[in-house]
Amino acid sequence: MSRTTAPAWMGRPTPAVRVAKAVALTVVVALVVFPLWTVLATSLASPQNVIADGGWVLWPDEFSFDSYAEILQGGIISRALLVSAGVTVVGTALSLFCTIGLAYTLSRPAVYGGKPLLLLVLFTFLFPPGMVPLFLVVRGAGLFDSYAALVLPFLVNVFNLVVMRGFFQSIPAELIDAARIDGAGELGILRLVVLPLSKAVIAVVGLFYAVAYWNRFFEAIIYFNDQAKWPIGTVLRQYVTGGASLAESSGELAATSPQSVQMAVVMLATLPIVCVYPFLQRYFVKGVVTGALKA
Repeated sequence: MSRTTAPAWMGRPTPAVRVAKAVALTVVVALVVFPLWTVLATSLASPQNVIADGGWVLWPDEFSFDSYAEILQGGIISRALLVSAGVTVVGTALSLFCTIGLAYTLSRPAVYGGKPLLLLVLFTFLFPPGMVPLFLVVRGAGLFDSYAALVLPFLVNVFNLVVMRGFFQSIPAELIDAARIDGAGELGILRLVVLPLSKAVIAVVGLFYAVAYWNRFFEAIIYFNDQAKWPIGTVLRQYVTGGASLAESSGELAATSPQSVQMAVVMLATLPIVCVYPFLQRYFVKGVVTGALKA
């Protein structure tokens, strides 16, 4: 394609455009980093520092880990972190297993009943069940006070399924036909051909599922009578909304300010996903864009 007919977005940007992009990127980064730093600094500040700065600290006069030590010693946060970690790991593994199997099945053109099944799946995406039908299903299945209530009703996400199906459809049919000629069955094709080529979309969909399971909090309030089984998201909500009253009732957090405790819980709830994301970021654009274009 000649330079005269090339699209504008393929050309080299002018200095003014590059400066505008740099300014916009700087503003976006500041909008993300500043609140995160404020939360971290407040969680590390002493009670006197928090009071002197009006509740939000930009730079602690003295770094203190008392808030983290006390909430972890109390056992509530430690148990909630373990619950969320278990639900996230098990739920993500089961969701990926079911999503990969269903997406591969729906991506094959010769599957009997594939079209009606795809339409049925898309129907649930357009008309999702409300809270009351979901509650009745969980109660009818006997999942109350069970961690399965946080996993089984959300096992397959339709958006993730469509993205993964589109990615599977982008795999050249010649590779699948060659594997079939060599005697591989459908499971062999999926394991030896499709999955090795689909690391990007699997990483992206796995991240989507992991974030969803880790952040799940409202369902635990509805389905769990035993507060000891609450995940970190539900406990975080109680700390942030309860604040000082929760600290005083527990009798564990009197040596720290409520703001520091709240921000420490926020950091502990956010840190695992923040640590995982950089390792999957390079797959993010490739997996989503390829799957979405083919879907």
